[in-house]
Amino acid sequence: MARDTEKKGWFKSVLAPQAPSEKEPVEPAPVHAPAESVLEASGPANPAQPSADHQKSLLSKNNQDKIVLDVIVSIENILKERQLLSYRNNGLEDQLAAANETIQRLKQEHIKKDQLIQEKSKEIRELENTLTHKQMGYDQLLEDYKEFQLSSNLAYEKLSGQLETETAKYGKLYEESTNAQYQSMLKINELEDKIRELQIENQKYAEQYRKIADEKAELLQTIQDFTERMGFSFAPKTSTTQMPE
Repeated sequence: MARDTEKKGWFKSVLAPQAPSEKEPVEPAPVHAPAESVLEASGPANPAQPSADHQKSLLSKNNQDKIVLDVIVSIENILKERQLLSYRNNGLEDQLAAANETIQRLKQEHIKKDQLIQEKSKEIRELENTLTHKQMGYDQLLEDYKEFQLSSNLAYEKLSGQLETETAKYGKLYEESTNAQYQSMLKINELEDKIRELQIENQKYAEQYRKIADEKAELLQTIQDFTERMGFSFAPKTSTTQMPE
């Protein structure tokens, strides 16, 4: 009886709900009945098909000896364990199908991500090439700028020297121009004084000329009057003599 109770307790533990685990394999429950007893109880290898009443009487636990009872309990445990394993197998197959679907979906996502990574890698390479060309262009521009700055500094120094020289020349020319303007002003003043003197002298000459012209006119008038008087006086005797002008 203690062994029967132990078997029933084991069967209850087998029938108890357990969460299926993929990591831990399901171990079959041990069969307590010895193989020889099972073979002896079950008869020959190919017996004739027994009737239903006979099978019912065989599977009945009433009036059975201990060996048969152990065999019946073991068979029941095996059948129930098989049914439980079938349920578990179906659940595991469902989980396996779901896992396969998840794996396929993850593979597709992985493929898409690989394609996206390849596209992004291509874009990154193109950007790197563009950046390299721009960096090369920038370096060339920087080199050209340095050369231009150097040439500009040299040109600036040259122009600064020329400007200093031209400034010195301009200062000297300005000084000469100032002196020339001063000399010109003195000369102009001198000429203006001379012009004023000449104007005064010309005015005197003009007055003398007018005076001489007036005297000449008076003299001519006197000569003309005298000639006319003389002409009237000598008219009967001599022909009229024309006075020279």
